[in-house]
Amino acid sequence: MKLLRDFLHLFFPKTCTTCNTQLLESEKIICTLCRHDLPIICYKSYKDNKITRVFYGRIPIEKAISFLFYRKEGKTKKIIHALKYKGQQNIGALIGNWFGHVLKESKEFDHIDCIVPVPLHPKKQRKRGYNQLTTFGLSLSKQLQKPYLENILMRSSTSKTQTFKERFERFSKTSTKFNVPNTSTIQNKHILLIDDVITTGATLEACSKELLTIENVKISIVTIAYTE
Repeated sequence: MKLLRDFLHLFFPKTCTTCNTQLLESEKIICTLCRHDLPIICYKSYKDNKITRVFYGRIPIEKAISFLFYRKEGKTKKIIHALKYKGQQNIGALIGNWFGHVLKESKEFDHIDCIVPVPLHPKKQRKRGYNQLTTFGLSLSKQLQKPYLENILMRSSTSKTQTFKERFERFSKTSTKFNVPNTSTIQNKHILLIDDVITTGATLEACSKELLTIENVKISIVTIAYTE
């Protein structure tokens, strides 16, 4: 079996998602050098930080954090692009396990009841074949030992991808609507709402407003990345 792996590695080498160098046999998805060079966000407070402040005056949330800074050019952009558009769902699992371990050690999310992803519109999900948040959410679920509930939120309108637009244009043109088909499932729950990238926060705000119409719901937010 090892001989077969060595043969495949020799003739079909796996490369790093961010720098395209050949991975060592012990490396997976992202090489060791790139892992150490990722722009990981450090927090003094999970409740009072730049991510949480995005939502001040807009929606009442418990706390919000992101794992990586997202810059116009950089490693995070390559990671997110590969996850969303190149079918590399193993990236979601890698980041989910990595970030999930950090969150577990912090004990800041011990009191959440479930993990809910921002949904794709059904047409977009059929075209792409998957929701880029699924492997990320499932890995967080495993680390935090909380259920991952994929069909709580439904998207009732669709919009063009917003990651690369100017900040003002993103904010002014967001009109996505969401609904919760079965409200009884999450009554009295503290929900960890997850997404890939926070830009203006408009999509997460729309999701949270719908969830907060349900009796005694609390919201915390976790994303893979935050746009500086």
